[in-house]
Amino acid sequence: MAGHDVKTGEMIVLADGEAIAQYMAKWLTQQALAKKDGPFVLALSGGSTPKRLYQILASEEYAGRFPWANTQFFFGDERFVPADDPASNYNMVETEMLEHVPVPIGNIHRMPTSGDPAAAAAQYQAELQKVYGSDTLQPGRPLFDVVMLGLGDNGHTASLFPRQPVLQERKLWVSTCVPDDAPHTRLTLTYPAIHSSRHVVFMLAGAAKKEAFAKVRAGDPAEPASHITTEGELIWLLDKAAAGQ
Repeated sequence: MAGHDVKTGEMIVLADGEAIAQYMAKWLTQQALAKKDGPFVLALSGGSTPKRLYQILASEEYAGRFPWANTQFFFGDERFVPADDPASNYNMVETEMLEHVPVPIGNIHRMPTSGDPAAAAAQYQAELQKVYGSDTLQPGRPLFDVVMLGLGDNGHTASLFPRQPVLQERKLWVSTCVPDDAPHTRLTLTYPAIHSSRHVVFMLAGAAKKEAFAKVRAGDPAEPASHITTEGELIWLLDKAAAGQ
């Protein structure tokens, strides 16, 4: 695997958010079904385009085909709120997809959101290490098959927010972030954890994403998402408005 970053990753431009969600459902199912040498390990993201993706995966067309039992569901980030809070990514994914499909409960790895955030991050890292089978990330042996990401107006992705210490994290796989321009303490995957992936897929829809996307695609170092790399493939799934077309 050659490895890619935000500047070299493939761009796939589709009509709108619905087209992105439909494309991703098909592609993700193909990737999951192709994984024969172990579990398919996926990091989910929150947001409106992924929400539609989850609804599609829970639909009749996909629910019976997707290999739920061989997929391990992790989260790219989470707000430090109770699991039933409307702001919880887990809550959204559970409501839109997980409670409607035959996924074994042990395959769903919710980020813990009580007690001390740093301890919760360490607990989640331990859960990832257990599935990975090692305490250290090994080049050529990706932690994730697919990491799904979005992009905020401020250039953040997952909960890697501007100006926060987590951007300097090079050892931990999961860490905490307290944004100065958004509510809630967060847990987030770090750059090294995201790098250990076969595929990183950014899903962006709407004209509001155009400016941030242009900056990140150009590699503007001020944007946290500009520093995302993968040892595998990086894909931008954009609609025309986000791509500025």
